[in-house]
Amino acid sequence: MLQRSESGFKDIESMQDSNADKPSRTWTSSLRSLLGLVMVAMLIVVSATLVGLDYRRARSAAIAGAEDNMDAFVGRLVDRLGALSGDTSALVSLVASVANSFLVPPPERMNDKVAVLREGIARSPHIDGVYVGYPSGAFFHVVDLDSAAWRMALDAPRGAAIAVRSMERNDQGKPFDRILFLDASGLQFAERHAASNGFDPRTRPWYRAAVNGKAPVAIGPYEMATTGNLGMTISQAHRGNPQIVIGADVVLDTITDFLSRERLTDDSVSFVLDAVGRPIIHSDSTMMRRIMASKGRDRPVATPQEDGLIESIRRNPPQAGKATLVEVGNRTYLVTVAPLESALLLSGHRVVVAAPLDELLAAANETLVQGLAVSGAVVVVAVLLALVLAHLITKSLNQLTDSANRLQDLDFATPIDVSSHVAEISTLNGAMNRARDAIFTFALYVPKELVRKGIESGHFGGRAAWRQEVTAMFTDIYDFTTISEGRSPEEVVAMLSEYFDLFSEVVAAHDGTIIQFHGDSVFAMWNAPVADTRHAEHACRCALAVEERLEAFNSAQRASGLPEFRTRFGIHTGTAVVGSVGAKERLQYTAMGDTVNVASRLEGMNKDYGTSVLASGAVVAQCKDMVKFRPLGTAKAKGRSTALDIYEVVGVVRAVNTTEAGTAA
Repeated sequence: MLQRSESGFKDIESMQDSNADKPSRTWTSSLRSLLGLVMVAMLIVVSATLVGLDYRRARSAAIAGAEDNMDAFVGRLVDRLGALSGDTSALVSLVASVANSFLVPPPERMNDKVAVLREGIARSPHIDGVYVGYPSGAFFHVVDLDSAAWRMALDAPRGAAIAVRSMERNDQGKPFDRILFLDASGLQFAERHAASNGFDPRTRPWYRAAVNGKAPVAIGPYEMATTGNLGMTISQAHRGNPQIVIGADVVLDTITDFLSRERLTDDSVSFVLDAVGRPIIHSDSTMMRRIMASKGRDRPVATPQEDGLIESIRRNPPQAGKATLVEVGNRTYLVTVAPLESALLLSGHRVVVAAPLDELLAAANETLVQGLAVSGAVVVVAVLLALVLAHLITKSLNQLTDSANRLQDLDFATPIDVSSHVAEISTLNGAMNRARDAIFTFALYVPKELVRKGIESGHFGGRAAWRQEVTAMFTDIYDFTTISEGRSPEEVVAMLSEYFDLFSEVVAAHDGTIIQFHGDSVFAMWNAPVADTRHAEHACRCALAVEERLEAFNSAQRASGLPEFRTRFGIHTGTAVVGSVGAKERLQYTAMGDTVNVASRLEGMNKDYGTSVLASGAVVAQCKDMVKFRPLGTAKAKGRSTALDIYEVVGVVRAVNTTEAGTAA
């Protein structure tokens, strides 16, 4: 018979930890989300790095290409100015270098003068006119009438190709102007005289700059008095008489057209600044008109204050020959400045080429957008692939989790068979199968319901005990020693195994927990480890249900020629010390105290009263309305000084099936 002592209660109570630390909660997320997040983060970093490097490369290439184009543009402009300077200065130098008809003023040797200058104009279409100024104030001028402005100014007759203007004096010494008109072959077919307009070549800048000099000089640019075109003059003193100056007007329309035509981008501009930073030529026609309107006749143009780019370059001149970024308003320009040093025309001036950075980088920005689009598509595809991969992995992990949950419920019927191409998952599957086998073996020696309910209640946390009201039930098989002596150990074990299976099923169906099998005895308990407000009633019903099941069991025993099992029950309700006791590595969940001892004594007292199920008055007090009892008076249990009210459990007030009994709590 299983005995319980009251000794050691204080030691049991001291095992309870009142200050158990709770583990800190850790942030968690699903593998699918984490894998997708990691894949997206990696792809974004890699894609952003590659796109950024590609954009920097494209940006650097665009800027470098723009710088090369700007340098080439400046080179072409210098070449163009060099060609204009060379043709014009060659003609002027030719006339000024030899002793010829120009050493005498008009009207002397007019035909010789016309022949030379007419040929020079024919060979240099950019020359607007060639003229000679004399120290006496005489003036000789050959004009190409291809210019509509000259034709209108001189009222040229139809068919005239060349106009020859000369300022002479009549017999009375009064000055007058004579204009000769020549056709394309050089024949004179019209002549016109007019009163002098007071023009004196000796007062003109081109004359004063070259007189008494030896080398050609350039004057301008300026707006020509007659035609209004932008032009410059190259002049040189005659070697035979340095008081005579030969000059040629060069029309700069070809330069403005060149600046306007040779643009790097739609909004790029180029212009020429003089030595003090004033613009004189601009690629934009509107700006060019403003420049022309702001200057005086025959003078360099003034700076228009409205152009922010020009003002920015004037105030902070960029380093010559090096491309610089210049902020103008909300736009950034790539600007290069180069001096015009190789040509006579505009020598000492600076050419400025400016292109908006956004237009230069349009291709690079388009590449960036395409790269971002491709990267975005790659990220989307990668996310989908990551989700698919995560689904495949998490599917296997979820199956393993379900298997682990079944192991927690001590369900060994469902095999663990999770196939996966991931080695770690396959290894985990094998490990869980081995754990299943180990737990299954362990569960054969520890009541599954006890473990399950203990885990659910949270009472299995180490050595600890506490006071708890419980209903304890002890059973014993009548005359089991005699039965065992007449049978082999194998037969006894087989019979007891079926007997204990019956007990296990019925106790579980009535919300009880088998604490221990000891020999032929069973120790069951209610209201611990899982709370049960009807624990006394459920214990009584369980005893009656076991008796009913034993009738069928004994019938099978008789049919097999085996002995019948007569079971005695003792049930008592009271306070007990409940918890896990034992060594650190070998604990046992149990209950100790007077309540347990009384239940054990009641089981033994059945022999005195000839009964099968005895309960105490404490049990009757809790479930007398649900269970039928027969009072048997009072009796003293062994080891107790006070008497007990003894009752026989004889039935139930109303029938309750096992399903209802299992869920009533």
